Amino acid sequence: MRSPTRTALLFLFVAAAGCKTQRAEMPAPIDAPATLGGRVVSVAQLRHGGQVYTHYCRPCHGVSGDGKGPASPGLRPPPRDLRLGVYKFGGVPAGQLPTDADFIRIIKSGLHGTAMLSWDVPGAELDDLIQYMKFFSPRWRTEGAGEPIEITPDPWAGRTAEAIPRGEKVYHGLAQCAVACHPNYITKPEIYQHAKALTGMLVSEFRADLYAPVIKDSDYGVKILPPDFTWTPPRSGETPNDIYRSIAAGIGGTAMPTWKGVLPEEDLWAMAHYVRSLVALRGTAAASELRQRLINQPPWTPPPPPSPDGGDADAGSNGDAR
Repeated sequence: MRSPTRTALLFLFVAAAGCKTQRAEMPAPIDAPATLGGRVVSVAQLRHGGQVYTHYCRPCHGVSGDGKGPASPGLRPPPRDLRLGVYKFGGVPAGQLPTDADFIRIIKSGLHGTAMLSWDVPGAELDDLIQYMKFFSPRWRTEGAGEPIEITPDPWAGRTAEAIPRGEKVYHGLAQCAVACHPNYITKPEIYQHAKALTGMLVSEFRADLYAPVIKDSDYGVKILPPDFTWTPPRSGETPNDIYRSIAAGIGGTAMPTWKGVLPEEDLWAMAHYVRSLVALRGTAAASELRQRLINQPPWTPPPPPSPDGGDADAGSNGDAR
């Protein structure tokens, strides 16, 4: 049952939107079973799912699933357009359709830092709701859910203090998450050293906004700002398992790729622990101090490339601000 707090929140969202009457396109009448994700769903299930959807989801996601419910004008990020059949936080490779378990996880847990609350939908209604949400998108009529990403045992269990430095190197030097998306969290000499050690690349140029995220295009019709982990809570959870799943699966409809099978499991988990260590700084003085140290680091010039005879200059002559 919806809590009084959530009901009040929805009322405020509607009020912020001006309480305008919604004039969205209605979904097609449900007068026949539908095959969704390879499963035949009855008329009774879909009609009941529609009633549950109206109770829990319609104020934000809209009567036709277009993400333009009466509360939507005041929400950032905007509610998902369910007609697209594109989902960010499935536990499947990015771009594939999520499993029913993914729907359950997101409905039950919500998406942190957004208006998508955690909803205690009764079990008897949850499955019908999920099938009705699929009914909005034609993708479900021709495709099935993707293969779930396996969350392997953590090879760093009990060794988090060792995992974090390795994850730092993977994040900045191998996966290079901050080249054009996320912020960097270490100094220029450290970035240079990590990239050189893990890829052989000699990073000699850095973007001007090195310690800020970069706005990216998405498949949702809106621009997306990748999270700064010391500021923005991870949307689908902040435990090591949650972060591992997001890294391994990628984020559907965005520039965040699937890393499962690209990086060794040891490095995927190390990066999850590193990101978790950044998340732990959120709201602390340490996060502000780190940012100031990075912004105010001394000027640094990369060493010259190796000489033709195989010699190599060392990589740190102008100091390290960390």
